[in-house]
Amino acid sequence: MKSDSKQAAGQLEHIWGLASGDAKALDQVTLTGAEPALPGIYNVGVQAQAAIGAAGLAAAEIHKARGGPAQSVSVSMRHAAASFRSEQYIRLDGKPARDFFDSIHGFYKCGDGGWVQVHANYPAHRMAVAELLHCAYSRAGVQSVFDGMAAQEVEDLLSNNKLPVARMRSEDEWNAHPHSAALDAQPVLILEKIGEADPKPLPPAGARPLEGLRVLDLTKVIAGPVCGRTLAAHGADVLQITAAHLAHVMPLVIDANRGKRSAYLDLRKADQVARLKALAKGADVFAQGYRPGTLAARGLGPEQLAEENPGIVYVSLSAFGHQGPWSQRRGFDSIVQTASGIGHAGGVAAGVDGMHHLPCQALDHASGYLMALGAMMGRLKQSQEGGSWLARVSLARTGRWLQSLGKQDALGAEDQTIESIADLIEDYGDTAFGHMTAVKPAAQLSLTPGYWATKTVPPGSHKAEWR
Repeated sequence: MKSDSKQAAGQLEHIWGLASGDAKALDQVTLTGAEPALPGIYNVGVQAQAAIGAAGLAAAEIHKARGGPAQSVSVSMRHAAASFRSEQYIRLDGKPARDFFDSIHGFYKCGDGGWVQVHANYPAHRMAVAELLHCAYSRAGVQSVFDGMAAQEVEDLLSNNKLPVARMRSEDEWNAHPHSAALDAQPVLILEKIGEADPKPLPPAGARPLEGLRVLDLTKVIAGPVCGRTLAAHGADVLQITAAHLAHVMPLVIDANRGKRSAYLDLRKADQVARLKALAKGADVFAQGYRPGTLAARGLGPEQLAEENPGIVYVSLSAFGHQGPWSQRRGFDSIVQTASGIGHAGGVAAGVDGMHHLPCQALDHASGYLMALGAMMGRLKQSQEGGSWLARVSLARTGRWLQSLGKQDALGAEDQTIESIADLIEDYGDTAFGHMTAVKPAAQLSLTPGYWATKTVPPGSHKAEWR
């Protein structure tokens, strides 16, 4: 491996080893650039470059295993950092993609001086918060209740009612928390065999590494959709499954649905669960981002689908991991930053009362590329060894990974503006949302460069069927 950053090279080697990648393949990788990639105190650029590099290398390895030629993979830290903020750089008809964020969402100082974050970007969460607190549907209404509560009381109340919330903790507090010990007992990427199956040969080499492979994408927001988008960039047939009654943050959909098809299935209905199971029987990869146990209750858990489709690769994303006292908690990237001390450490460095979060949704994006790595290496291992495979990733464990990379004094570093990364932007032409430009893939494969063959689409644009 050639690298300008010893730390990035070491992290790439580490996660490549977790995926059981051939160590010799690392010789194909070139990493350029060094921190600081973005303004902030954490080494987000290192994490971005390692995660994206590993996913790119996995695609190259699958292509080689199918009979394609060996090729090199290069990732610049500057481009990797831009990819970690891809949703911020979407332009529609020359203007930023915008969405409505309710005023209830955000940070609150409580009566004891502590801080909490309430995540309420979705209508169901917004209404549930106001109803639970018996307050006016406004930020002022929520604040009036929190003024009389301690931050821990707020976290307990909302989390016990299955609402995404976190009390601001310092890193020392999080390190001492029982859930941190549970996270630290797990690698950042878990790839394990969960059933017996004969090896399924990969299709013969095509023009693209993942051509002919089918992926079901049952994810929302950023992390899971980035997984599917990454697989689509290397030629996989990715079918996103969502439902008409589910809310979406449209700028995120516009960014992450590049290269995918999207269909509706309502998993509250038995006949549509049966349709999804039928689709899963024809899938190579099944990726999902529901809380642990949610899909298993509908017969769609990893072991259940391994029985239905021996040899499947099941990729599971959660907020806080599948083990530990917080495994059932709802969460998002920013909630994890608040709970884990990342936001607090940023606030201390910035000299503010409260939190200063990362310059991007790094936990989301890193987790998405780790999921894609697990999906590809799981499929490669299946073709070589047989078996059904499960890849597990969690936002909180990815956060521990970022924290393990140490800190830098770079709050004042030069930021990436849309103008400064103009060379990393490509034109996607007219879409259902308008004329679109966005960040192109950061992992550069020398012979099969990644690209999205189809334009981004609104949810439910296609039938729930394989081509």
